[in-house]
Amino acid sequence: MDSSHAPSGLSLGFHSHISSPLPAKIPASVAEESFSFQIDSTFCGSSNRVPLQLFHPKGGHRVAEGEEEGEGVSEQFSILGHRMCVKRDRDSQACLPSKRIAIGSGLEERRSWGNQPPWDADPEVLEIMEKEKQRQFRGIELIASENYVCRAVMEALGSHVSNKYSEGMRGARYYTGNRYIDQIELLCMERALAAFGLDSDKWGVNVQPYSCTSANLAVYTGLPGDRIMGLDSASGGHMSHGYYTPSGKRISAASIFFETLPYKVNPQTGYIDHDKLEEKALDFRPKILICGGSSHPREWNYLRFRQIADKCGAVLMCDMAQIRGLVAAKICTSPFEYCDIVTSTTHKSLRGPSGGIIFYRRGAKQRNHGMQLNHSDGISPYDFEEKINFAVFASLQGGPHNNHIAALAIALKQVATPEFKVYMQQVKKNAQALASALLRRKCRLVTGGTDNHLLLWDLSTLGLTGKNYEKVCEMCHITLNKTTIFGDNGAFSPGGVRIGTPAMTSRGCLETDFETIADFLMRAAQITSLVQREHGKMQRDFLKGLQNNKDIVQLRNQVETFACQFAMPGFDT
Repeated sequence: MDSSHAPSGLSLGFHSHISSPLPAKIPASVAEESFSFQIDSTFCGSSNRVPLQLFHPKGGHRVAEGEEEGEGVSEQFSILGHRMCVKRDRDSQACLPSKRIAIGSGLEERRSWGNQPPWDADPEVLEIMEKEKQRQFRGIELIASENYVCRAVMEALGSHVSNKYSEGMRGARYYTGNRYIDQIELLCMERALAAFGLDSDKWGVNVQPYSCTSANLAVYTGLPGDRIMGLDSASGGHMSHGYYTPSGKRISAASIFFETLPYKVNPQTGYIDHDKLEEKALDFRPKILICGGSSHPREWNYLRFRQIADKCGAVLMCDMAQIRGLVAAKICTSPFEYCDIVTSTTHKSLRGPSGGIIFYRRGAKQRNHGMQLNHSDGISPYDFEEKINFAVFASLQGGPHNNHIAALAIALKQVATPEFKVYMQQVKKNAQALASALLRRKCRLVTGGTDNHLLLWDLSTLGLTGKNYEKVCEMCHITLNKTTIFGDNGAFSPGGVRIGTPAMTSRGCLETDFETIADFLMRAAQITSLVQREHGKMQRDFLKGLQNNKDIVQLRNQVETFACQFAMPGFDT
């Protein structure tokens, strides 16, 4: 319906905001009190053009921004019984949109940009993300370094806390507006100490590192000295503890900026040779001695490491990135009794966001385990806190990832619950069940089994390479990772794979389920062996044999049927 007020030269269109049509005999204007009005642009060509600035029901009149009461001329009239008020600009000669309308339009555009859901903002990325979600759900995840976070952790990672930049330590930021960020970080620190049963008078913690590798580098940077000893990568250590290629190329930052010397496992047993380690340490005199690794399936003898560190005058550091869930659940030996510094990732078996954390001793040193003391009274203070905090910021990092710290605080609250201990106990049971299942099938495991959440499968006895086997498993929707095995002849060979149980335990798998997984792994080994015989071990030739392979398709279908029985944490389906 259109109505016009002839003397004013305006065309006013209106419509009712009613969800369903009204009977023809009842005008919309009578049934609905809310109207919207539009200016008919055809009247802009008239010589008597008058812009309409405000148009409200009588009694609802507002004054536009920048105007004062009394400006302009108001004219009152009625439309279908509703009293209306038109306000005209005294001096306007052109039919132009007001500044208020232009600004409002820009605000709507900005609001639209800021509130777009991902499927509108970037459907291309969302499609890839959905594919990754399906890959995780339909596959068997056996990478020891991976796990599934809960919905609360996931949502904290994608929260508004990401918006705040907060360079500096808690209470000493470079920017204002960080009072709530400080509260989150303090809560995270308190929960980190509580999760591992640590006294805040004796231990401090830094939750800002972006990863465990950066946490390790912060320790090396903050403490005096330039010599580091850690477990050799081929023996199950981590590259962030120092790594050189056989040709002498420095790979990790630890080796680039510091002098590193590795110690090794006994090639016959797979266990650490502590006597040779001590002999090397007394010759090398490291300033930092590191225990902990990424692929060691057995317990660590922290007391023996403490004794060696004291003899050579080194700080004893533990990288517990792989086993911190077991440590928190108190179902493996804790490094905190003997070590000076403990670093870790915050994901993996801890089921938190990806990041790093540093624990360090504080307060007065006590005569214990043969520690060398500086003061004649037997007590001297630890000086790690200021050095490590300064190394994290401002030496190596900028502002921390506040969304990560918030998500970590949530995960650490869960770690302190009885339910988490039950979960970690099941992780260990599942690892032992898988190890037993493979051993019954005549497979060779490094050290003959496991004390924690992972195991190392030496594939050389089957004539397989870890790289080829890893690829077959991936095509069958089983993810694990190849790893080097320190062989009897001392040569490095990617002849094995590392297998972990935390992720599938998070999805609800029990010992009997890992018996089924062992069958899948053996079937993948048979396929790998057959393809290697027909096409060779060279990667390029081997990959040709995987194309349109019916055995792989059959195993993949079986794996998917099995995996889809188990819900994926963080999602409804």
